[in-house]
Amino acid sequence: MSVHDSASHPLDYPIWTALTTTHQALAEGDARARRYPTEITPFAAMADMSPESFAALAGLMSPQDIAVLFTPDPVKPPAGFRIALADTGEQMIVATPVETPANGVDIVTLGVDDVPAMIELTALTKPGPFSMRTHELGTFLGIRVDGQLVAMAGERMKPAQYTEITAVCVHPSHRGRGYGQMLLSAISHQIVSRGEIPFLHVFTNNHSAIALYRRQGMEIRRRLHVTVLKKQD
Repeated sequence: MSVHDSASHPLDYPIWTALTTTHQALAEGDARARRYPTEITPFAAMADMSPESFAALAGLMSPQDIAVLFTPDPVKPPAGFRIALADTGEQMIVATPVETPANGVDIVTLGVDDVPAMIELTALTKPGPFSMRTHELGTFLGIRVDGQLVAMAGERMKPAQYTEITAVCVHPSHRGRGYGQMLLSAISHQIVSRGEIPFLHVFTNNHSAIALYRRQGMEIRRRLHVTVLKKQD
């Protein structure tokens, strides 16, 4: 199936849609394969699964790079690639975010000075890829306790009128206080206030996170295949 199929929804190929719409200026590549700069995120996409598109993707990658693909169908790469990860994820979407009051907790907007703390928190909690420039993709909100960043959530891909919520994470020592739900509510309302529709991706086997997102008013839209490719050594 091709991303140019007129029947496909913008979120069926979210990476390609983002890199050909709102994030077009960030895109590296051409009409066959595109990716974000590696210091922002390892996400990449192809126009289709043809040998020509795989060749174009290979041309964008160094031997050390990975390419993370989100696709409706399983990815079967040709020789020259190896699959480092093949899994499935649920794409969840919200129309009306649930109100979750902050209950006196101070939610702050994070910036470039907070990047070391953001990388430290995501390295500990592993919510997904987070690099030195990921914060440039949108607004990131956080909660600090005694000066330490203990919870965060932010915005990543922006395919057409949709905005992806990402890096939803809480320090293990500060879980059970509702911080994740507070941040999800805050970031969702921020997205909706701009006339955009919030969505996110979560691995199919992450049942606790899916339950949290359901409490926030999200429903599963569809399942996508998550594939991490490396060039063959």
